Amino acid sequence: MNKRQLAAQETKRKLVMAGLELIKEKGFESINVEDITNKAGVAKGTFYTYFKRKEDIVMEISRTPFGEIADELERMENAELFEKLRHYFRRFMEQVEFCGIQICREWIKNVIDPGNVPDTMDSQKWFYDSEMLENILKNSVELKEDAPIELLTHIIISELYGMMLCWCMSDGKFEPLDWTDRFCEAQLEAIFEKYIRR
Repeated sequence: MNKRQLAAQETKRKLVMAGLELIKEKGFESINVEDITNKAGVAKGTFYTYFKRKEDIVMEISRTPFGEIADELERMENAELFEKLRHYFRRFMEQVEFCGIQICREWIKNVIDPGNVPDTMDSQKWFYDSEMLENILKNSVELKEDAPIELLTHIIISELYGMMLCWCMSDGKFEPLDWTDRFCEAQLEAIFEKYIRR
């Protein structure tokens, strides 16, 4: 990557981080593009080089870190299934908590009724997350051939999204990362017990 490309990448990163900080602080509805560019220290027009509207920041926040998790899982190709799942769960919730409750509320709003989400928002987050989890299960040599991958994916993604929803509904009092660890400890192996090759 040349200097110009690196500078562009850094500017985009600044905009995303500024947007994330402002959303955490004030909520999505309370900020505008000018707030984001002021916080990032760039001209307002610079925003439109990278994004069409402020909603695109939420899309970027909802996809980029989770893409990094997918890359991490690819590098764990020789790891056991439960190690991969624990890693996925923990990293998923770390990102959720890092992004903050306001972003989590935006994600949930967008997945609750995907058919009524404007084109400017990310209605596909649930499908994106489900696909990543399903790929972990499909690529596992530890699962029996007849393991119900779709069912297992839905059970687990429901648990993750349930934790996110509980966090939002408790106004941050429920701690999803702590409950993720508890879930993995208490339930993960039990869910898969009859589908694991012995």
